[in-house]
Order: sequence, then C-alpha cells, then structure tokens
Amino acid sequence: MALVASVCAAGWYYWPATPRPWTQSEVAVLQSLSLASLGPVPADPSNAVADDPRAAEFGHALFFDARLSANGGISCATCHQPIRRFSDGLPKGQAIGTSKRNTPSIVGTAYSPWLYWDGRRDSQWAQALSPLEDAKEHGSNRQQLVTLVVNDPGYRTRYRQLFDELPDLDDRQSVNRAFANIGKALAAYERLLVPGRSRFDDYVAALAAGDFAPQAEIFSADEIVGLQLFIGAANCTQCHNGPLLTNNEFHNTGVISFPGELPDKGRVVGVREVLANEFNCRGAYSDDATQSCAELDFVRSGQELTGAFRTPSLRNLENTAPFMHQGQIETLSEVLEHYNRAPLAMIGHNEAKPLKLRRSDLRQLEAFLLTLAAPIDADARWLQAPVSPLPAERDQH
Repeated sequence: MALVASVCAAGWYYWPATPRPWTQSEVAVLQSLSLASLGPVPADPSNAVADDPRAAEFGHALFFDARLSANGGISCATCHQPIRRFSDGLPKGQAIGTSKRNTPSIVGTAYSPWLYWDGRRDSQWAQALSPLEDAKEHGSNRQQLVTLVVNDPGYRTRYRQLFDELPDLDDRQSVNRAFANIGKALAAYERLLVPGRSRFDDYVAALAAGDFAPQAEIFSADEIVGLQLFIGAANCTQCHNGPLLTNNEFHNTGVISFPGELPDKGRVVGVREVLANEFNCRGAYSDDATQSCAELDFVRSGQELTGAFRTPSLRNLENTAPFMHQGQIETLSEVLEHYNRAPLAMIGHNEAKPLKLRRSDLRQLEAFLLTLAAPIDADARWLQAPVSPLPAERDQH
C-alpha cells in the first residue's frame, strides 16, 4: 500500500493511505467528471465549414504554415506545440515578440463558449484570427494573409471549394470576409483536437461497474484519496467540474502578478473586448443568420470580474507547465500550495478560501491530478505538420 509522509517536529513519520468506501452520490459525481459523459463537439452555427473535412485539411495546413507571419518564421504551432498538448512550456508565449499571457492548450476548446484567459473571443475561429495580426505574435495583417491564400495554388483551390468565390483583394469588405474564413478553416482543424481517455476515466468506469479488481490495478491508494479530496475537502469541483474539469467561467483566485508588472485586470477588460469584436457571434462575418448568441446576450460583467481569469481544464496537464495566466507558478505542487493558502488578491477579491490541508493531502491531490494525463484523441496525422501541400486545381487548358 502507498505510504504518505507527515512532517512532525521529531522527524519523518509514515502511515498508510487508506481510502474510504465511495458513496453512491460520490460515484454519481465522478461519472459527471468522466469523459464518458462528454457529448460530441457542439455545433458552431457561426462557422458554416466547422465540420467540413476539407476545411479541416485547409486549417491543418494553415496551422503549421510559418508564412502566416510577418517574418516567415512563426506558425500557430510555434506556440501551440503538439508535443506539449498544444502549449509551449513558457511563462508567456514567445513568437515575434513576447505575448501578454501564458499560451493555453487549445485541446478541447471547441466545447468552450469563451477563448483566451480573459474570454475576449467567443469562438475558436474568432480567436484564431487575433494572433495573426498581433504585433508580438504573427505580426501580419489580413491583406497579406488573404493575398497568400489567393496566390498559393493549393490554398486557392481549397478556398474556392469551401467558399465558392475568391476574394477581391482591392475590396476591403471582401478581404475582411476572407480573413474570417481563414479563421474558420483553422477552427475546423482545431475542433478535431479533443482530450483522450485517461486513467481517471478507466477508474470511474470500473467503479461504476463494480469491478473491484481493476480499480485496485488502475489507481493507487494515494490517487484514490487524492480523488476523494478533489471532490470533497479540497473543494476543487466548485470550478473544475464537468467532463473537461472546467466550468468555463472566470474567477479571481489571488494569483500574484508577473514579476515587474502591474496586476492584470483579466475578465473585466475581456468582456468589453468580446462585445466589441467585429468577429463575434453577432458580427457581420458570423454565419449564424439567427444570431443565437446566448453567451453574449447573458454575459456576466461588472467590477467583481476584476482580476478574474478563465478556469482552465485540468485534463492533459502533462507537459503544460508553467501554470496560471502568465505562467507565474512553475509546478503543480506549487499551484496546490497556492490554493491551500488562498492569499489576498492584489486587485479585486480572491474568491478562494484557505483549505488548510496537510502536506500529505496536497501530495495525494497531486497524485490524482497526474492521472488525468492522456493522449489527444485525434489521428496522428493531425498532430504534426502536413507531409505534403494541398493539391492545386488541374490546368483546364
């Protein structure tokens, strides 16, 4: 049986971790957290090509193409690296310059109503457009990007197949529309990137089926106790709930500012940006004729969101350190210690309360969180650059 350490004044003492039996209501909670309860990727009415395989192929090629940057050296995959669960391992994204915040994983973001740490975009395709024109990321502009698509034979062919007509490079509205379509193709690819089944999901399946032998083989005693803390005394599921272990909401948890910088205002600014963004659900470039934009219609706003950031998914934590919105915390154990102390927020109000857990509790919590590591549930070809360019149309003459 696993041993858990406790520090006492006299030295180190050990005692066995002893999980208690699960209650029926706890098993129901665990099932709600399992990937088995995750439905198919939700439809995106604002993106008419969201589920078109041709758009995914087009987006895949664009994602790995460094020509989508001002210096020809930065692609989406520069910061969203498949080997790191589509993050980059840095405190802040590093492209042409240094971005404002940490690079979050894009795995599973098709399920999220908000994108970015501050939720300043309301769809994957709207989010995909922002780095392309950000001076510190790709540093390009929509005119150059659309011109690339028109002039590249493979891109031109695929664009015409998906969107019928090539854009008029001399018409601003046509260029804007084509720029939005680039984002929609990128989103069609990103929708294929969803989290795979983890040891946690296998454990819940065995638990629900009453298969006791597999349970013992899948999880150690420490991991079981950590899971019991996760849904119990540690209060993690207040924010990290559902099969992706995120409520997709925004919370101030008292994370200290990046060294040398003023506190980041977070969602209180992000909500203003998403409402004003020309590529949001209500905008002229959305394909949703009904403008069914419930997230925008009922968006939460107000000063209570000062310093609040989006709850990240806890799935696929492997290779995604450092953590928090500016990579302020290097290790998972330090993240747990932060929530255990729940310090006062530098701006706004820390919603978290001190947990006052023992060090052994924190180690067991970490042991459980590491069971959420899993491969991405996508064909291997989507996790690397395309091996060949998109085919161009045959010469008709």
